[in-house]
Order: sequence, then structure tokens, then C-alpha cells
Amino acid sequence: MIKGPIVDMDNRFNKEFALGSRLIDIFHSCFSFHYSNKQSNESIKLHICHLNNIAIKSSSDLSYALVISNTSIKNNVVTSITHIYVHDKSIIKTIHHTVNITSTEAELFAIRYGINQAIIISGISKIIVITDSIHTTRRIFDSSLHLLYIVAISTELRKFFTKNYHNSIEF
Repeated sequence: MIKGPIVDMDNRFNKEFALGSRLIDIFHSCFSFHYSNKQSNESIKLHICHLNNIAIKSSSDLSYALVISNTSIKNNVVTSITHIYVHDKSIIKTIHHTVNITSTEAELFAIRYGINQAIIISGISKIIVITDSIHTTRRIFDSSLHLLYIVAISTELRKFFTKNYHNSIEF
């Protein structure tokens, strides 16, 4: 049996995802989710209005980063697109193409990339992620799965939340 850093990494991941140590347990006030009810046209219209208000608010404040991510799959090729806006200006736009991964992995990659880029922008204290995969995103915070993307996003968010207790993220 191999001993050393591999065992230490396993222990670190086990501690981060143990009950009481997960992001949802420690930083529950630092993130929020805005779900939409797609059952009625009225609910969809209200959700779109809410998203518009979030975008307007983020465009007027230099401490906000608006991350918009989306993925699509065609002929087993996944295309991920991420846009990052700060103060109503496009800061970063990326397109990634990948083959042979699941749509969940692609969504988590796009979200991780957007969060990672937003965190390194000077003065950002609030990140707003707009995605059509809100249920996948929720797994970042309350999952006991040790998927590579979830672990990476969790680690980045821990650093972001710990840096300043006012830092937050909305989905």
C-alpha cells in the first residue's frame, strides 16, 4: 500500500465533506439559489424579471461579478461557454470544446471556471452565477460525492468565503 500525500489528500477531502464541515454547514449564509417554477408562464415571467433585476444591480456595482455559463452537447462534443461581466463590461469570454464527458461534468467545469476567474478579479465580493443547471450546481454545496469538479469548486469557494465574511455567491 502506498503511503504519503495520497493518503493526506483523501483525509482532507473526507474532512471537507464530512457532516459539519461541508460548505452548506459552515458557510450557509454566503450563498443562495434562485429556483424557477417552470409550470406556468407567470412564474417564468417573474423569474425573468428577477434575473433582470439581478443583472441591473450587478452592472452598477464594481464588487459584483456576473458569471453566465451554458453547455450543450451535439454529436458527443460538449461546448461550454462562460461569460464574466463586471460593472456592465465583458471581462472574460471563454469557449471550451470537450468530448466523452457527461453534461453534468461539463456544467460543473463551466461553473468552476467562471467562479475561479471571478474570484481572482480584484475587489470582487459577490459572484452571481446564472446557469440553467441549478440542481447540478446545488450538489457543490450539499453533496457527499467526491467528484473532482465538486472538490475543486468547494476548495475555491472555501478560500473566497474565508477571505472576507461579506463575500457571497448567488445561483
